[in-house]
Amino acid sequence: MEVRKLLLNFIKERILSYIAGILLLIVASVISLRIPKVLGRVTDMLNKGQGTVREIRFQLILMILLAVLGFVLRFCWRYFLVGNCRHVESYLRRKLFAHLQTLPVNFYNNHRTGDLVAYAINDINAIRRVFGFGFTALIEGVLINTVSVYYMARTIEPVLTLMALGPVPVVILVTILLRKTIRNRFEKVQKAFAMISERVQENIMGIRVVKAFAQEYHEMEKLDRLSRNSVKANMRMTMVSSALGPVTEVCFSISFLCFIIYGSKMVATGRISLGDYIAFNSYMAAIMKPVINISKIVETWQRGAASAKRLNEIFSEKSDIVDGEESNIKDFDIEIRNLTFTYPQTDTPVLKDINLKIPAGTTLGIVGKTGSGKTTLANLLLRLYPIPDGHIFINNVDINQISLETLRENIGFVPQDNFLFSTTIKNNIEFYQEGIGDDEIIEAAKMSGVYDDILEFPDGFDTVVGERGITLSGGQRQRVTIARALVKNPSVLILDDSLSAVDAETEKEILSNLKNVLKRRTGIIISHRVSTVMNADKIIYLEDGRIVEEGSHEELMRLRGAYYRLYVSQTEESDESAGAEK
Repeated sequence: MEVRKLLLNFIKERILSYIAGILLLIVASVISLRIPKVLGRVTDMLNKGQGTVREIRFQLILMILLAVLGFVLRFCWRYFLVGNCRHVESYLRRKLFAHLQTLPVNFYNNHRTGDLVAYAINDINAIRRVFGFGFTALIEGVLINTVSVYYMARTIEPVLTLMALGPVPVVILVTILLRKTIRNRFEKVQKAFAMISERVQENIMGIRVVKAFAQEYHEMEKLDRLSRNSVKANMRMTMVSSALGPVTEVCFSISFLCFIIYGSKMVATGRISLGDYIAFNSYMAAIMKPVINISKIVETWQRGAASAKRLNEIFSEKSDIVDGEESNIKDFDIEIRNLTFTYPQTDTPVLKDINLKIPAGTTLGIVGKTGSGKTTLANLLLRLYPIPDGHIFINNVDINQISLETLRENIGFVPQDNFLFSTTIKNNIEFYQEGIGDDEIIEAAKMSGVYDDILEFPDGFDTVVGERGITLSGGQRQRVTIARALVKNPSVLILDDSLSAVDAETEKEILSNLKNVLKRRTGIIISHRVSTVMNADKIIYLEDGRIVEEGSHEELMRLRGAYYRLYVSQTEESDESAGAEK
């Protein structure tokens, strides 16, 4: 959905507050612009010696009441109109985040995190300013100028009114000439901000690597270059936007000087009274402020237009994974038929002619060299990438016909990167469903072999693990992510190289626990270690995207092929390590 449509929907949702705010703004403007006329009347009373003390006192009290009432009404309309800009910020950010959740993994492979952060912060803030200052200043300026011109032309002097409005066409012309330039340069400012965000985020996440290779100085130089580019982009935009204000002020200064000279002569000749002259002077000041603000208004609107254009690029992104409708899936009999898969925007197939059956309640082990397609197979079962029809079936139902929610709710997935959120261990384990009972969390932690480690922390399950689980060791992170999958109680459990960071004894303990868990569900264990998969009901060996060997551990050992050679090499390495320790 385009940003324009989202904003229209927002306005419809809050139309009553906008109507109330605009009505209050109109009343407040009319009331506030009555004050100069009353001031002019009091001036004429005092200058000509007309009016009693009681009449003058009444006019002064009226001015005070008008000022107080104008203040109250101004507060009210700002509460409605300016307050809505904070709601639109929250509304757009919520819609953007919800949209990002629908986009496929491939989208994030091709977009930098810094850009996405810039969309969610800077661009949405720019649109908020349009709904705040940009919208209210425009409406208020039009009202004030309209009412002021009406009072000036009708009750004082038309010639002076034309003189006062003389600078307006010049300001509008300059604004039209510069608005496109402001928009283009603001887009470059946003891009510069995104690059800085990306660099800072990468350095914070990779600070251990930076320090290990003593690259602090070089990284500071890179950030310094990006910062200087950002300064240049901002200065180039400021050079354009700052020109509007001085042009407006110069034009009005000339107009104001002409008014003083010409208006003074009119007072001297009696064409207008001194009170009218003072009132006109007040109306001139009232007109000047909105017109001077034209530069800021235009800049705000152009920034918003540039940001809306950038956000449209994100909202126009659509998932290439079509959701299915089938939700009545109980057992997970998985069958893969003649599957060949190539990642988007690449030409080389990652998986080639895969034929495989995984009956419900059985465990499949997948081994192979790095890049052989092991993880890709797991990703396709989760439909993280689009799959052609007729290749993967669950209970004889094409996987594309099954709803994504049903599919993913029934699969517990432990990915390679072992991502943890910056919160407590308990919150990470119960990520799938908050409020899971403590007993279930403890049981999952025991099954994954991390329970004793957690108890050693001062805060136990309430220990905050830091960003991406940085305060935990690699093995601890892996086991917490396994617990997170187990507490989900899934029909299918996929472990993608999830025991690579644990020692042999811990691995044996976890596999023993998982053996009981996998008795009543389908399991897929991906690993580069034979010891992890050797007890699986069936094992396949992938090489260059093809299944080159399949069978049980004993059957593959009898073949004396690739699997056998991998087993022998890893066994020799294990024996050498054990001998070295002795």
